[in-house]
Amino acid sequence: MGDMVKGNIAIAEAAVRAGARLYAGYPITPSTEVMEYLSDRMPEVGGVFVQAESEVAGINMVLGGAACGVRSFTASSGPGISLKQEAISEAADEELPLVVVTVVRYGDGLGTLSTGQSDYKRETNGGGNGDYRNIVLSPYSVQEAVDLMPVAFDLAEKYRMVAVIMTEASLGQMMEPCDYPEFQSAERLPGFFDGKHTNKKTCPLFKNRIQDAENQRAKYAAVKENEQRWQDGYVEDADYVFVAFGLPGRSAMGAVEQLRAEGHKVGFIRPITCWPFPEKAFEKVNPDVKGFISIESNATGQMVHDIALTTKKMKNDTPIYCNPHCYGIPTMKVIKEDFHTILAGKMKEVY
Repeated sequence: MGDMVKGNIAIAEAAVRAGARLYAGYPITPSTEVMEYLSDRMPEVGGVFVQAESEVAGINMVLGGAACGVRSFTASSGPGISLKQEAISEAADEELPLVVVTVVRYGDGLGTLSTGQSDYKRETNGGGNGDYRNIVLSPYSVQEAVDLMPVAFDLAEKYRMVAVIMTEASLGQMMEPCDYPEFQSAERLPGFFDGKHTNKKTCPLFKNRIQDAENQRAKYAAVKENEQRWQDGYVEDADYVFVAFGLPGRSAMGAVEQLRAEGHKVGFIRPITCWPFPEKAFEKVNPDVKGFISIESNATGQMVHDIALTTKKMKNDTPIYCNPHCYGIPTMKVIKEDFHTILAGKMKEVY
């Protein structure tokens, strides 16, 4: 078992070990420790660290690094990620592989400093202009965040798109045992700007827009087919299935174990990729399931709509429930209380 490491520090070190050699960003709670750590760490490995004058400047520096074939990334939270959306949209248009870490905090506008999952819709639907998508990976532990960092870079390069690590304020600030992977090569990717020639692939003025749209559709279809990731348990015989990602996923999994020990036939699906949403996980579910229960740390319920789209596409009209919880992570006790409220017929289904 590895040393106790704070989530943000672990994410930063995992990126370095995954071959990242450019970080540019701007401080914002609760993600600031990522850049604080890298301000010393990047020079140690021959990389470049830049505290930019703004979030907009930081993401555009990272976009430039990706255009040169360097593994590049940035991190921020809440409104900081909102300010980066124009450049993320541009990265999608240019098909540049870069990684964005969002340490989600709860709330609209400037929001709060409390943990939350209120940015699910933005990340999974592409928050800027256009109809692009980003790969979105959501860890439920510090170790999983470390394990997903090289995956994020690999997927970004495989599909030439943006990959997002969507974590949460509590995960970024908490400490857990963590084992780091070995160092990967930090060599620049071929086929990008190298100062010797103009790569027309990276210039929108030279694109065939009709062909580009067809290529994008094919690419996203391939991602949806090949890159769904999830963890599940007890879904084959479940009367009710909890669906939760990130830290609420940990609570839901614990609640399922306790409820089954009490005689309730329940199961869980924990999305690891929030996009592509793990539709294939639902194929294993008991065809006689009585309900799906979305567990979320936000005020209105956001993932619940993807659950509904998935089940309705499967021509499954099972009721879907959602009692979202803001200002903190729902505990196992609270999740169990919600479950008994549903059994008592006191909670109305959302779909």
